[in-house]
Amino acid sequence: MKRLYLVRHAKSNWKHPGLSDFERPLNKRGLLDAPEMGERMAKKKISLDLMVSSPAVRAITTAHILAEKLGYPESEIDENEAIYGAHWSGLMEVVQAILDELETVMLLGHNPGFTMLAEYLTDTQVDDMPTCSVFCVDFDVASWRDVSRGIGSRVHYDFPKNHSE
Repeated sequence: MKRLYLVRHAKSNWKHPGLSDFERPLNKRGLLDAPEMGERMAKKKISLDLMVSSPAVRAITTAHILAEKLGYPESEIDENEAIYGAHWSGLMEVVQAILDELETVMLLGHNPGFTMLAEYLTDTQVDDMPTCSVFCVDFDVASWRDVSRGIGSRVHYDFPKNHSE
């Protein structure tokens, strides 16, 4: 059994037109939402074998905030450039390259790729993962290489404005 958490970065700040897309930081709401979502995950007693993030400022900042809340060593966050701007197919390559001894992995990145990947893996309609959303999928496989279209089972889907969790 493999478990994958897809996390879209928290809300970013668009007030600095001189910054590239890659350099955009989190805004005030993002800096509030990320710890809140980390606390929600911590209440579920989530334990990760690996956390992999896009190196974009807004994504890696979200990763560090979540790592702190989950007790995951921030120094062990893997930054993977392939996640930044990736289409779902590129993200599938990242997933299928995960080492098989790892059971529970979190990827942090961007839309539209993350929404498309969630839909591809579970054959469910997600529409648009909001900022700082968490989409959890289980796979009944022994190897990450065997993860493919529609074989994932959605475990839960949470986001900051969701008050039903």
